[in-house]
Amino acid sequence: MGKVTGFLEIDRQVHKYQPASDRIRHFREFTLPMSDKEVEKQAARCMDCGIPYCHGPTGCPIHNQIPDWNDLVYNGDWDNAIRNLHSTNNFPEFTGRICPAPCEEACTLNLEDIPVAIKTIEQAIADKAYETGHIRPYPPERKTGKRVAIIGSGPAGMAAAQQLGRAGHDVHIYERESRPGGLMRYGIPDFKIEKHYIDRRIEQMQGEGVSFHCGVNIGVDKPVAELLAEYDAVLYCGGSETPRAAGIPGDDLDGVHYAMPYLVQQNKRVGGENIQSVAWPEKPIVAAGQHVVVVGGGDTASDCIGTALRQGAVRVRQLDIRPQPPEKENKLAVWPYWATKMRTSSSQAEGAERVFQVATLEFIGEEGQLTGVKCCEVDEKRKPIAGTEFVIRADLAFIAIGFAGPLRNGVVKELEGKLAIGTGARRSTNVQANDRDYRTSVDKLYAAGDVRRGQSLVACAIREGRQAARSIDEALMGSSVLPR
Repeated sequence: MGKVTGFLEIDRQVHKYQPASDRIRHFREFTLPMSDKEVEKQAARCMDCGIPYCHGPTGCPIHNQIPDWNDLVYNGDWDNAIRNLHSTNNFPEFTGRICPAPCEEACTLNLEDIPVAIKTIEQAIADKAYETGHIRPYPPERKTGKRVAIIGSGPAGMAAAQQLGRAGHDVHIYERESRPGGLMRYGIPDFKIEKHYIDRRIEQMQGEGVSFHCGVNIGVDKPVAELLAEYDAVLYCGGSETPRAAGIPGDDLDGVHYAMPYLVQQNKRVGGENIQSVAWPEKPIVAAGQHVVVVGGGDTASDCIGTALRQGAVRVRQLDIRPQPPEKENKLAVWPYWATKMRTSSSQAEGAERVFQVATLEFIGEEGQLTGVKCCEVDEKRKPIAGTEFVIRADLAFIAIGFAGPLRNGVVKELEGKLAIGTGARRSTNVQANDRDYRTSVDKLYAAGDVRRGQSLVACAIREGRQAARSIDEALMGSSVLPR
C-alpha cells in the first residue's frame, strides 16, 4: 500500500495523450509521461484495502505484487520497485503499455470509479529502470549443459527463454519472421508500443546467453523432429493466428481482408522491412483515401481503426454485433471482475463511427471489387430483424472477430496425428497441454501461451511462459528454483 490516507487526499491522475489531430499524423507512441513526483503521488493512493484483489487471480493475470511496488514508489525506492515487479513480470514495459489493466477494474477504489493508476505506475517503473541502468544482462553463474529450443518469440517464448537462460540452460529461440517479438512486434501497432522496447529486451537476453534464429519456420524450413532430436526439451509458443472464419458472403472480393495481414504489413512498413510476411503474403493494403469498414468490436478491430486513420482514410466505421453497453456498470453485481461497459479506445476516439447491434450480412462489389457492406439490425439474441437492412459504402473492409488457434501449417501439420489438439476456450483448435506442467502429447514437447489457451492478453502469455520454464527446468534438473 502507499499512504494510509492518500486515496482521500489525492485525485486520480493518469498520463495524458497528444491531441488526436496531432497523433494521427504519425505512428509513434503518443502518451505524455508523468514526472516521478506525480507518479509517486499516484502510488500513494494505494489504500490499506485488506484483500488486494488487484494482484490476482481476479485482477492481474501475471500476479504482480501491486500494493508492494506501489508502496516502494511512494517512498521513492524505484530500484526495489523494479526488482519486485521483475519478480513476477519479465517485461513490465510491455504490459504497462498494452495491457487493458484488469487490475484497475479489481481495485477497491474502482467501487467509486477512481481506481489507483496501476498501469501508469507500472509503465513508469519500467521506463525508470532503463534510465537508471537496472535493465541489463544478468547472465547465469553456472551452465547446466542442457539445451532448450523455443518455437516462437512472442511474449510467452521470450519470457520462457529468459527464465531458462537465467537458470543456466543453453536456450535457442526459432522465429518465423525476420525479427523477434511475434505478434507483439507485428500485430500491435507502434502507436501502442514502439518496437525499440522489444529490441532492448532482445539485446538483454542475448547478453544472458539466449540465441535467436530468425527467418526459420519450424515445420517448414526445419522439421520439429530435428529440434526434438537436438535439444533436451522444446517449447512451442507459436501463438493463435488463424483468423476466425466469418462466413460472410462476398469475403473473396478485392478490398476485403482479415485484420492481421493489414496490421502486419503496416508494422513492417514502419520498421523499414519488406512488407511481405511469411504467414500473410498479400499485396499491399493501404487505406489512404478509402472508405473503411471494420467488422468486430475488440482490440484488433481498434488497431485497424487507428492504422487506417493514420494512413489517411476518408471515413472509418466500426460494426459491432453486440448491443451498446451501459456507460457505467453495476458495481455490486460485477466488481472485482472485468465489467461490460462502454469503453472507448484511443483509436476509436480519433474519429471512428461506431455502430452497435448490427450484423454484417454480405460484402457487395462490382467487377470483383468491394463497394459496400450490407448490414441489418439484430435483436438481443443477435438474430436479424426483418426490414432493417442497409448498405454502408466501403472501399476496404477488415474482418477482426478473433482467432481460432495456431496456423495449421508448420508444427501442427508436421505433428498431425501425434499432437493432441483441443483445450482452452476454443477446444477444437488449440494445442492440448495443461497449465501445471505444460506438456503436450509429444515427448519432450511443451506448449504455452496463446497456442495452448487461445487468444489472450500479453500478461497471460508472459505468465504461461514463466510457468512452462519452471516445468521444463524441473524436468531437466529434478528440481527448480524458478518461481511459478
